[in-house]
Amino acid sequence: MIFVNYKTYAESTGENALKLSRVLEEVSRSFGIAVIPVPQTADLAQVAGSTSLAVWAQHIDPIGYSAHTGWLLPEDAVAAGAKGTFLNHSEHKFSNFEELKQAVVRTKEVGLKTLVFAKDIAELKTILEFKPDYVAYEPPELIGNKEKSVASEKPEIISQASGLCKLSNIPLIVGAGVHQKEDVVKSLELGAIGVAVATDIVKAQDPKKEIEDLLAGFKK
Repeated sequence: MIFVNYKTYAESTGENALKLSRVLEEVSRSFGIAVIPVPQTADLAQVAGSTSLAVWAQHIDPIGYSAHTGWLLPEDAVAAGAKGTFLNHSEHKFSNFEELKQAVVRTKEVGLKTLVFAKDIAELKTILEFKPDYVAYEPPELIGNKEKSVASEKPEIISQASGLCKLSNIPLIVGAGVHQKEDVVKSLELGAIGVAVATDIVKAQDPKKEIEDLLAGFKK
């Protein structure tokens, strides 16, 4: 499986979000491999309503119905069509583990799946205690790198993370700098079940070609 984070890039906002989602759906069907679009909140309902792919939210907050101006209500993400959500991404981290734990609790209450990001092994160990659906190892310093990836630079840590995840029976996703088929192949060999990408696909001149290249890594 591949999670495609749209972030707030111009290439994946508004009408462009819909165009990208159509490309991802076409390629996902062709390869028979799950591709999960993760658009920004403002585009979530439109994207979810335009594709048969399981669309995820980029974030939710651990709140309920009340006076929370500017926060992201889990129930609203579900109403918009989200099937899951990112939590604790390096660009939107929680201020402490208790808030993160409560966010995981709230997603379970509303039926959202979760992919919780960890920047290192220490953080990963704590996150595994919260029992999310997936965890992601994603070192922040490699995010958006077009020459180096987590697979090429930190394979030993992917292997270590995989071992911890297997003990907890929670699937591992890896991300940061993933930009070629070899990154996917290596990540899977080390124990991950999928990858999280953004820049390589969203900012590509030919997003279809890029997603096809990555998905080919699952077929090797």
